[in-house]
Amino acid sequence: MSGQLPEPMVIDPLVRDLATETGRLRDAGPITRIDLLGVPAWTVTRHAEARRLLTDERLVKDMNHWTLWTSGAVTDRWPLIGMIDAGRSMFTVDGAEHRRLRAKTAQAVTPRRLEALRPVIERITDRLLDDLAEHGRGGAVVDLKEIFAYPLPMRVVSELMGVDQADHPMLMARYKTFFSVLTPQDERLRVIGELDDYFTALVRRKTAEHTDDLTTALILADAEGEPLTEEEVVGNLKAMVAAGHETTISLILNAVRALLTHPEQLRRLLDGDVPWEAAVEETLRWEAPATHLLMRFATEDIEVGDTVIPKGDGVVISYRAIGRDPEQHGPDADAFDITRPTPIRHMSFGHGPHICPGAALSRLEARIALPALFARFPGLRLAVPVEEIRNLPVLTQNDLESFPVRLS
Repeated sequence: MSGQLPEPMVIDPLVRDLATETGRLRDAGPITRIDLLGVPAWTVTRHAEARRLLTDERLVKDMNHWTLWTSGAVTDRWPLIGMIDAGRSMFTVDGAEHRRLRAKTAQAVTPRRLEALRPVIERITDRLLDDLAEHGRGGAVVDLKEIFAYPLPMRVVSELMGVDQADHPMLMARYKTFFSVLTPQDERLRVIGELDDYFTALVRRKTAEHTDDLTTALILADAEGEPLTEEEVVGNLKAMVAAGHETTISLILNAVRALLTHPEQLRRLLDGDVPWEAAVEETLRWEAPATHLLMRFATEDIEVGDTVIPKGDGVVISYRAIGRDPEQHGPDADAFDITRPTPIRHMSFGHGPHICPGAALSRLEARIALPALFARFPGLRLAVPVEEIRNLPVLTQNDLESFPVRLS
């Protein structure tokens, strides 16, 4: 494409109609310009193009390649800057440094460590289901998010990382403040500083006294004979807690919403005709936990079909639009169907070097939590029309404000 750049499509910060917005993005083509709280960027909306670009070494995480940042047009006053300028971790570097940091994390997040979490997840799930039953006595309306889907992943990831259970309410409140676009920027920056202080203190305690958890494993990881710095351990922990619990909240709630509005498919799961894994993967495709994942930067001009991403521009991956791509998933891509005849090859946890390191944990939690929830409460139903369930005002996550249900 040559000449003047197209007018960017404004992404609604209040997320009032995600379905319509996703359709508009998809209709605009495989790549289009968007406006994120006043900042222009490119977004990728098709599976094939995203798959190519997510392995393109000309797109990097280093924000020093972002013209809007280096020119001062974007500063730390932009509400989404904390999603990009998040400290040194495997989420913010590329190439050899990324491989080094990711290899050390892989040493810590082993299949053995995850499998050891299975009984822990089952125990946490059972306790939260008891809480749900208590709150829903006598047919009372209960918020499935607040009592079940919200605390579950935070307790699990905290168990994995050795975080004190007494700190859970504080962490959940701070991450909620961090993600919401309604939070004043001064308050968000204060919260970012408080999270930095919290995780730095945690790492220092674990450095002084080792325990059997992910934090200690990251401290002790010795891939290539060079341990992680304190800053790198803190950066990895902050990002993994944020991504790990937010992703799972969205996955569980969107799966329950899909199944309650498709009762014939829920029945097939409960009868054992279809494995729960199929429901988890179809939910990930249909309602990706991340809507617009920020951000990569072009180190040179990049051609995508007839469009050119100019050097120095930012690129966003719109995973919800990609999951609904009819060229990848067929003409019924907007339909929820756990019995799709072909494998569901979605990319909702990313693709390429930066694929989400917590994907296995999120899947494990959902595969345990969902069948346990429906086994305990087979009469679970929505307490409001599904149209009244709203998204949180969060530009990056496909999260819901609340999820009112009756248990029977």
